[in-house]
Amino acid sequence: MSGIDFAREEEAVLENWRGIGAFKRQLELSEGRKSYCFYDGPPFATGLPHYGHLLASAVKDIITRYWSMKGHRVERRFGWDTHGVPIEYEIDNTLGIKGKQAVLDFGIREYNEECRSIVMKYASEWRQTVERLGRWVDFDDDYKTMDLKYMESVWWVFKKLFEKNAVYRSYKVMPYSTFLNTPLSNNEAQENYKNVQDPAIVVTFPLVNDPETYLLAWTTTPWTLPMHTSLAAHPDLEYVKIFDKEANANYILLGSLIGTIYGKLEREKYEVVGQYKGADMLGWRYQPPFPYFYEQFKDYGFRILTDSYVSIKTGVGLVHQAPAFGEDDYNAAMREGVITAERLPPNPVDDNGCFTSEITDFAGQHVKDADKSIIRYLQKIGRLLVNSNITHSYPHCPRSDTPLIYRAVSSWFVKIPPVIPKMLENIERSHWVPDSVKENRFASWIANARDWAVSRNR
Repeated sequence: MSGIDFAREEEAVLENWRGIGAFKRQLELSEGRKSYCFYDGPPFATGLPHYGHLLASAVKDIITRYWSMKGHRVERRFGWDTHGVPIEYEIDNTLGIKGKQAVLDFGIREYNEECRSIVMKYASEWRQTVERLGRWVDFDDDYKTMDLKYMESVWWVFKKLFEKNAVYRSYKVMPYSTFLNTPLSNNEAQENYKNVQDPAIVVTFPLVNDPETYLLAWTTTPWTLPMHTSLAAHPDLEYVKIFDKEANANYILLGSLIGTIYGKLEREKYEVVGQYKGADMLGWRYQPPFPYFYEQFKDYGFRILTDSYVSIKTGVGLVHQAPAFGEDDYNAAMREGVITAERLPPNPVDDNGCFTSEITDFAGQHVKDADKSIIRYLQKIGRLLVNSNITHSYPHCPRSDTPLIYRAVSSWFVKIPPVIPKMLENIERSHWVPDSVKENRFASWIANARDWAVSRNR
């Protein structure tokens, strides 16, 4: 056995299969048998196959060979994904352009032709690699998502979903790539988390009826403060009013999180002078740090709301809310009437992630770049109490590797919760190896699945 060159032997087997047309002959011999339909999820041909592709390809070959040996006719058409953000991203890099306006200036027809020119860039390398694995699959009668017949089938499916009231359009806070100028699905946002360092600041909000008493709020997204509309407290938790002896001011925060402001040896710097339940603070009014949307929301916002999503592990127990840039913020503001379907939340950020002219002091700056400018501004006006940093896990665009933001946009969604029971039933009927994968991973993921955002605003 030690003298066998396995790689050369494998090549000889593959050459023999090609010579006798083994796969084609198997299909001919299985003509008339019961068909086993196998849908091969298509890869992009704009990049070379990697380990993940090879593993999936081997598993697919196992499944199709198994059903073939069970006496079924198993056609195996290979497919190519020739649409979508990955291809456009590569063309943008090739052309040196970025953003929707640049594409419009270049010309939609011309842009589409550029995309078509690269979609099969590595098709021959894919064929060589997949065949080298020993997988039987039909490359000659392949399908491409840019085929007219395929595109029309997608529109047919969407039409059927629409007729079943299974799709809808809505204005929601979504993971958003400012590099690609498009919202992403929640699944895509989960693909690329990185540990990053972000600001972690505490901002003061003076009470309208007691300007010497300040509500405190902690945030890792200073850039959202210009769009602030309200603060959220946990209704069931104990908040304290403390007197800071050095600042000669009163601060209100969650009692269990005083350590965010003061170290263990700084107990002498303050004294507790009052206590409140979060529910007792409902409706308290205060002055926001920025004036941009004060007139628009002074009758509805800039007051304390209560919500159980408020964290008791980090921060100071009061959450700054910018409803267009946080899902929990949006839901709470909608429920409490700060915003409505007609009175949308402040959203002065363009598709590139830059402040619009409404934010006069920071117009044109990318929101993530504006963090430092906003912190300096808060310090200048005396509203910054703590300026620190935090290292945490944060989602990045799976294509451009740039930080995502969460932003309210209008998108189309496919309703998922109505079909969850059927999916769980099918999971239960399937055989899983190991069995723990069924309940601990797949079923739990499906049970908590949310509506699927299918829009890509390109």
